[in-house]
Amino acid sequence: MRVIAGTAGSLPLKAPEGLDTRPTTDRIKETLFNMLQPYIAGAVFVDLFSGSGAIGIEAISRGAEKAYFIDNSPKALACIQQNLTFTKTANRAIVLKQDVCSALSGIREQEVNIVFMDPPYGCGQEKNVLSLLGKSDYITKDTLVIVEADLKTDFSYLAEFGFYMEKDKRYKTNRHVFLRRLEK
Repeated sequence: MRVIAGTAGSLPLKAPEGLDTRPTTDRIKETLFNMLQPYIAGAVFVDLFSGSGAIGIEAISRGAEKAYFIDNSPKALACIQQNLTFTKTANRAIVLKQDVCSALSGIREQEVNIVFMDPPYGCGQEKNVLSLLGKSDYITKDTLVIVEADLKTDFSYLAEFGFYMEKDKRYKTNRHVFLRRLEK
């Protein structure tokens, strides 16, 4: 696992020990960031269920102004801190050490440009988070929310929380669902 491009490009990243996290593969990460590249420069990026921090670090490396990293696993948090230090991106990072749903109220931004979440598959966490994001003032019609999920995850409830699906990019075993806020 490595940073694909930007100021920290090709630097290796550590992953937390154990089976609690599922790092996004370099190939899928590269595909994701090729799609996100027009939105990254100067962005406020939020990486939920951060794991190793690889997604948020990639965003900073490619020009995001700052990135929030949110996770409550001590192993993941230690790994994020190591990766931020090693890639020299810590000065543009805000690490929130708490449950994702609790941490959302700790984001003090007028607008967040991109939210990425990679919750544990099959636990329904994405629904809980989207419910809260739909009520958050920092999520605007221009905010892009991306959910990494397994292929079977149901997103039929999106309109109930104020979102619509802009794109559904499918891979062999998972997918990235791109969401935007419905006009009020």
